[in-house]
Amino acid sequence: LRAMGGAPVLAVTGRRAVTLRARAYDEDIARVVLPSDANSAWVRAVADPAGDLDTPMKGPLRTLREGSADTHRAAIALVKAARLLPAALVLPLDDATGFAAAHELTRLDLPLPPAITPAYAPVAAARLPMEAAEKGRLHVFRPGDGGEEHYAVEVGRPARDGAPLVRLHSACFTGDVLGSLKCDCGPQLHAALDQMGEAGEGVLLYLNQEGRGIGLANKMRAYSLQDQGFDTVEANHRLGFEDDERDFRIGAEILKRLGFSRIRLLTNNPNKIARMEEAGIAVEARVPLKVGEGLHNHHYLATKAAKSGHLL
Repeated sequence: LRAMGGAPVLAVTGRRAVTLRARAYDEDIARVVLPSDANSAWVRAVADPAGDLDTPMKGPLRTLREGSADTHRAAIALVKAARLLPAALVLPLDDATGFAAAHELTRLDLPLPPAITPAYAPVAAARLPMEAAEKGRLHVFRPGDGGEEHYAVEVGRPARDGAPLVRLHSACFTGDVLGSLKCDCGPQLHAALDQMGEAGEGVLLYLNQEGRGIGLANKMRAYSLQDQGFDTVEANHRLGFEDDERDFRIGAEILKRLGFSRIRLLTNNPNKIARMEEAGIAVEARVPLKVGEGLHNHHYLATKAAKSGHLL
């Protein structure tokens, strides 16, 4: 990158900048100037908080104040979408269009449009008898932008003009599959299906937004930071993410495609209720889902209540 000339800049989020004690003149983005002797190891140390406690002195870092941050903001949005660490090296080029054409690179016009929820199309559905309910049906929904699939598990045959039990469940490989004791995701998943089975109907939306939307690799990075003594919110911030990066509008879109407009939501998270209402889904009741607390996740749940407003 240096051989191409110019002055590369490391873009990090405002959250990461707070940890680095770097000025984020653009508020949500900080444009860190690379020292002349900076190498790839220096860049990784600034971008990745894994070694923050081992090498706490990284500055003082100089950040840009003048000029547009559109390119840097777009770069952060792209790496977040790819579930990578939210940091990117950015190098302005005199003829970026020609360079992209010569090297067969994708070219995007800036600024990027605001994030929108793509349309989700049903691509397959089949009967699925489950332990919690023999009368089950699994629907697979795929977005038009090539993003991740999401799933709707229908228990029974809920009336489309009714208000069935609905759970918006974010994928949690560690909790749902491995039975991790660090969270309450697995117990919540099974308790929600059990309640729907007892009621004879319901819809569980299984959204592929692992780690509150940061992906499994970054979630493991956050777990590593939690082992160093940071809570779940602090760990996300040190990585450069917000408390919660999920898009609950996806759930509303799928519910509409299934024909529902009113629901009773199984959740402890008021934010899910607000997002459903904003997206045009009427939440007629909140049904608490308090299960799975134990020795290994007590502090995690307390943090969600204190810092994220969960009703626990």
